Amino acid sequence: MYCCSFLSRLGVGMASMSSTLVETVSINYEDFNESFLTCGTCLCTYDGGEHTPKLLPCSHTVCLHCLTRIAASQTRDAGSFRCPICRELITIPRGGVPALPPSFLVNQLLDLMARQRREVIPQCSSHPGRELLFCETCDCVFCRHCADGPHSDTPCDHTVVPFSIALKRMSEILLYRANECLSKLGSAREAVASELRRLEAAATAADEAIDRHFAELKAALDERHNELKSAAAAAATHKRKLLEEQLKLIDAEKSKVEAECSGLQQQVEVREVSSRAAALGARLGDAAALAEPRENAFLAVDFAHNDAQQRFRDALAELGRVRTSTTFPGLCTLQLESACVCGLEVVVVLRTVDYHGEARCTGGDPVTAAATIDDTPLPCTVTDLDSGLYRISMRPWSAGSLCVRVLVFSRAVRDSPWRARVCGAGAALRVWGARGTGKDQLNQPVAVARCPKRREIYVLDAGNSRVKVLDDETFAFKTHIVNEGLAGRSCTGLAVTAEGVVAVNWRTRTLTEVNGSGETVRTIRSERLVEPVCVAADVATRRIAVADNGARAVFLFDAQGNLEREIGNGDLGLVGGLALSEDLLIVADVAVRVYDAEGNFKTTMAPVPKGRGGYGGVALEYTEQGCRIVCARSVRGRPALLVLDAGAGAGEAQAGRVLAACELADRKPRRVAGIALLPDKKVLLADLAGDCLRLHTYW
Repeated sequence: MYCCSFLSRLGVGMASMSSTLVETVSINYEDFNESFLTCGTCLCTYDGGEHTPKLLPCSHTVCLHCLTRIAASQTRDAGSFRCPICRELITIPRGGVPALPPSFLVNQLLDLMARQRREVIPQCSSHPGRELLFCETCDCVFCRHCADGPHSDTPCDHTVVPFSIALKRMSEILLYRANECLSKLGSAREAVASELRRLEAAATAADEAIDRHFAELKAALDERHNELKSAAAAAATHKRKLLEEQLKLIDAEKSKVEAECSGLQQQVEVREVSSRAAALGARLGDAAALAEPRENAFLAVDFAHNDAQQRFRDALAELGRVRTSTTFPGLCTLQLESACVCGLEVVVVLRTVDYHGEARCTGGDPVTAAATIDDTPLPCTVTDLDSGLYRISMRPWSAGSLCVRVLVFSRAVRDSPWRARVCGAGAALRVWGARGTGKDQLNQPVAVARCPKRREIYVLDAGNSRVKVLDDETFAFKTHIVNEGLAGRSCTGLAVTAEGVVAVNWRTRTLTEVNGSGETVRTIRSERLVEPVCVAADVATRRIAVADNGARAVFLFDAQGNLEREIGNGDLGLVGGLALSEDLLIVADVAVRVYDAEGNFKTTMAPVPKGRGGYGGVALEYTEQGCRIVCARSVRGRPALLVLDAGAGAGEAQAGRVLAACELADRKPRRVAGIALLPDKKVLLADLAGDCLRLHTYW
């Protein structure tokens, strides 16, 4: 952008003095060029060649190129044409259109602007009069005569523009960036000012809270003060009343004695005096009884009978605290802790840091979070771990796009909004085993159990007639348990006991408990068993439950192996899972059926539509929130994990509520025959048809 200045001097005379006023008028170059130095017909800038300015008799200026074209097109009026601006008829001189006189004013203006342009644009110091150029590719200033390398006359890929255009572009870019910087600084100032306002509001609220709490304490102190004063006054009043009554008795006796004494002075008869003396002797005994105060004057307030006063001082020293925080939301990060699977809990961890990026080690920050799944609000919970970490948990019940926005001090953290894709089904965390007879191979695993105390996993490898023992953390093979009760490839159920494991053999209708060395601990038989398929044991009471698909019932045996009771009365379906604890018995056939410790029916949960599938394993989990039932079921060939509320924590009204649900994907299990719960909300599935174990998350 260039400006030209016109100076005019105006002499102003006055009576006693004279002065000179210089006025400067700034004219925009682009507006001036468009108005005076551009042909109004073709809008081209006048020059000394094709677009030479010509002055018409009507005083309008038009370039030579336009006049030649107009004269050639107007053939009706030979030797004349009309002015393209005012339509006045113009006679062509003898020498033709080029003979028209030039516009001297426009030419002078062109010379003036050319001189000013040369003065504004820096020229090459090595080649005077040569205009400088600018390469936008490599930020280099040069002229054509001193250019070499990529800026020589040979064509190149660099973008080279006149330095005047470069200056204009740079100024525009700088102006844009400056405006952008000013805008951001303005936003920053407003943010800081807003934070200052919030600080003032927080300080005022803190003062009010302190005043309110100490006013309550003062009121409590005043109340106790009044109670002690009232108690002291009541005690003094009681003592005062007794002593005043004794004083009245003494005064009465004194009056009677004085009356007796005044009468003795007129008595002359010996017999009367003797009787009066005897009476006074009796009164003397009464006076002796009244001589000692019936009540004492002791009244004191004791503050040293216990350590309440010291405890009060200690409590005052610990009463209240002023909390501040150095958390800088712009540097805090969000990290996914669990997989994003439909029906399972999704946990995002917020890690807070200070302005210098140092991790915070305390909590208490006002953290708020809002989650949506496909723009639909999703409830979420923020848990302060009091270690600088905050746990944001939610449970999406449908697949879709998950978005979580997290604010600290009403300011967004660095990774907010955090986005992820919620999968419709959960993939296995690990798949262990393959068909075979080796130590890391399985053949028809029909049941799986875990002993937390021994930290071992037991797999009933029915096809190989053995129990495989694995480490519950690494899944490393430890040993094989072999026993005559496991022979025949006909064992279908397995449970952990205090001594080892107990297996059920449907062919021999026998329960065999063996220890880790494979030795038989006890054998249980019963005439009532027809086709026993599942077994569950309670380690504490040593009771054993057996599901019999032939009898369509569940049999309970006591610690001595005696039949205790029968449950179901032939009404059960084909049982696929069984769990037993001190107070509950869970039977899973085409539904999850809950019984108490005495075998009394309580409720039915999550039934499967008739003929559409069934359950393949069930386990009990006791938490602080109550008892949960974890089970595996298949509906129309789609295996899934369910977590049900057993009702022990929230009451019977909540029993049967689905707490979590997850379909299984990625090499789906062909047939789940048993489950075992592992730490960190993991569940191990025995895939009978797949000859493997599958590890999944169930929460």
